[in-house]
Amino acid sequence: MTRVAICAPGKPLEREHADAVLAIAEEFEGVELRFHEQCFARHGHFAGDDEARLAALLDCANDPAVDAVWFAHGGYGSNRIAAEAVSQMEAAARGKPFLGYSDTGYLLAALYRAGIGRPAHGPMVADVRREGGATAVRRALDWLAGGDVGLEGKLDGRPATAFNLMTLAMLCGTDLMPDLAGHVVMVEEVSEHLYAVDRLFFHISQHLRGIAGLRLGRVSEVPENDRPFGGSAQDIAEYWCAKANIPYLGLADIGHDADNKIVPFGLAGGALRS
Repeated sequence: MTRVAICAPGKPLEREHADAVLAIAEEFEGVELRFHEQCFARHGHFAGDDEARLAALLDCANDPAVDAVWFAHGGYGSNRIAAEAVSQMEAAARGKPFLGYSDTGYLLAALYRAGIGRPAHGPMVADVRREGGATAVRRALDWLAGGDVGLEGKLDGRPATAFNLMTLAMLCGTDLMPDLAGHVVMVEEVSEHLYAVDRLFFHISQHLRGIAGLRLGRVSEVPENDRPFGGSAQDIAEYWCAKANIPYLGLADIGHDADNKIVPFGLAGGALRS
């Protein structure tokens, strides 16, 4: 039996979405989901104040009866508790998978930097609300139970990571940022103008020299600007990779959508760095 604890480091989760995921989980005989009540708390933008979100994450991570931690939702907030969370994680957290994406990338990065658990970019509970979201949830549940059918298809034996582009840009230069030298870094973005995507690539390209290469995930729901940018998201990625001497490796199957694939940090099996 794989016991999966669920908490919300940023935005709150709607109970109807939790119920929908519990129904899907009934298909997986070897998986038991445990929703922390904090997932449904409300404190302004957040699923509870910083102290409540931190306590819930530590409850899940440090519980020896829990085998994996799954993040309920993205939305701003995980960066506010990431450093404190990592500093208070105990031995029980060391081998657990931690699964999420978007804003929870701050936590995934902090965990990876500290060598705690097996962080991975992949679907969250709230993705059930998307078109095709049930498939995303099944992908996550399969991986949390030890499967690999939902892995990003271009993992090639080199260590990899995946981030939302804005999250990665905000991580660069902070105490949460892991050393990504020799890694294939995958990035995706949603709801940003292309000029903003260009600005973000300008920033991250200064901090990613020495990586094995960059893959571009989906850049979706791009707002219409008052004038065309004059190039695509792929043009932008190729331009800044060339300027920083970063190998551009093509596209990645990740994004803010139900097709978002799983990218374990490190090696494809989720192995920790030495």
